[in-house]
Amino acid sequence: MIDVIVIALLICGLVFFTGGAVGILRFPDFYTRLHPAGKMDTLGSFLMVLAVALFNLHEFSWAALLTSLKILLIILFVFILNPTATHAIVDAGFRAGMRPWTKKDRGK
Repeated sequence: MIDVIVIALLICGLVFFTGGAVGILRFPDFYTRLHPAGKMDTLGSFLMVLAVALFNLHEFSWAALLTSLKILLIILFVFILNPTATHAIVDAGFRAGMRPWTKKDRGK
């Protein structure tokens, strides 16, 4: 049963990573490309690392439980730091003078 949940979480994480990659390729400028990179990668990594933590509990022991708790701490740090890093990159781009995309830029 836990294997089915792990596989489902891994597939969902892969779908979100793929959606983030498609968003990075499809969106027109720096700012809109960072949105799927920050949001979709955070959720994709959250789901995949959660699957690893659950798979680690396949054979339940205190060592496996502590390892899964460490993995959950990694999820917490990624969940906090990935959007923060994306915000810092957007702020650096804004300070460097990168202009947001407008409809006038469509033909360029």
